[in-house]
Amino acid sequence: MKTFATMLGAAAVFLVSGSAALSARTDLVVGVVLEPPHLDPTAGAAAAIDEIVYANVFEGLTRIGPSGEVEPALAESWKVSEDGLTYTFKLREGVTFHDGTTFEAEDVKFSLDRARAEDSTNAQKVLFSAIESVEAVDPTTVRITLGHPQGALPYNLGWGDAVIVAPESADANKEKPVGTGPFKFDNWAKGSSVTISKYADYWGEPVALEKAEFRFIPDAAAAVPALLSGDVHTFPNLQAGDALPQIEADPRFEVVIGATEGETILATNNGKAPFDNLMVRQAIAHALDRDEIILGASAGNGVPIGSHFSPANAAYIDLTDTYPHNVEKAKALLAEAGYPDGFSATLKLPPPPYAREGGEIVASQLREIGIELEIIPVEWAQWLEQVFTNKDYDLTIVSHTEPNDINIYAREGYYFNYDNPAFDAVMEELGATSDPAKRKELFGTAQRILAEDAVNGFLFQLPKTGVWDAKLEGMWENTPVQANDLTKVRWVE
Repeated sequence: MKTFATMLGAAAVFLVSGSAALSARTDLVVGVVLEPPHLDPTAGAAAAIDEIVYANVFEGLTRIGPSGEVEPALAESWKVSEDGLTYTFKLREGVTFHDGTTFEAEDVKFSLDRARAEDSTNAQKVLFSAIESVEAVDPTTVRITLGHPQGALPYNLGWGDAVIVAPESADANKEKPVGTGPFKFDNWAKGSSVTISKYADYWGEPVALEKAEFRFIPDAAAAVPALLSGDVHTFPNLQAGDALPQIEADPRFEVVIGATEGETILATNNGKAPFDNLMVRQAIAHALDRDEIILGASAGNGVPIGSHFSPANAAYIDLTDTYPHNVEKAKALLAEAGYPDGFSATLKLPPPPYAREGGEIVASQLREIGIELEIIPVEWAQWLEQVFTNKDYDLTIVSHTEPNDINIYAREGYYFNYDNPAFDAVMEELGATSDPAKRKELFGTAQRILAEDAVNGFLFQLPKTGVWDAKLEGMWENTPVQANDLTKVRWVE
């Protein structure tokens, strides 16, 4: 009897300890480089916004999955008319916003009409340009009528810029976002972090995490210690530099080098002399040594590009040899353009290491052909105001992380100040084309025009250096959209 009691006690101890061991943690600290200017993805161009709220707090009719595929979200299904002009979306039932208000068709109409309105501040209004009308047929049905066929509409509606917001809370979303996602907004400690927590009344599959904190760590030198100490559990895009081999060798972490949609470019003010001169831009293109830039700015992991297009896209064309690295050719072009002794200009660099470190290399390379650059470091908010909005710059370095965003070169008033009617015509035809083969052909034509015009210095596709605790699963390996989707993330023992 004594032996049985002893065994029973031991079994009880085992069950208690075993249960504790199997109880995985439910909190997460995510390290991100940039603090967003606000938290409304429908009213800003900064990728840092979507990196926190996309799929976590806000949802659209559709969503983009981890492999770039279009998936149902707030719309459970949709039908397209034979002429391609009418899309009818069947909405999910039982969906509520985080403030308790009910999601229904009128919210979709409000959101899409707001995004495409004349006074809209949506950074991607072009996504909605084909829409002629949005009709709430009944509480769970929305009909979208187009002015011309747009095969990419379901994909476009999966962008962060197309998430659905409620009229009751839309105006406050910059500071206190209210969406329909599996996480609700908790707190924004300015300069430090944004915290979200599990939304108990979520319509879909509940998330495993109870709380997630996005912690802002712009200094690459501080990121690695934060990871090694356990203060931060994951950096979806770690700027590790020379420390990456050390992390890769540490069994506590998983390191995955994935792909992004981030075309890293030496953005050029085409509307300002001397950059309005094609030969000057061609000279700059010849002066750039991509291999050296990639080695210094992305630890050698970037993929060279010759136009504004992702190598992961099936329509990609390798145009890196359009202007091969050739210092003497660059000098000759500058002389022919009227600048035999070169000239001086400014290079405004936002905080990411690929920009700051890459900028030093670019300045050194352009110095070889007589172009002296004054490097001006700017914070992200300054970059958005001075460069993106006011076009007050000569050159800058930035990664454009929006998917399939080659159409930005056709936008009137865009910060490149590029104007080419031939390119605009290609984009117009592309927008009205749904045939996959024809779209691929048009994408190729568009890439060639940009490459030959040397609109910008096309450098490399930004790699996604994902690092996370080895006990985490569900992190995205690639970044088909600018997001840190935590909906499938969980701790495993």
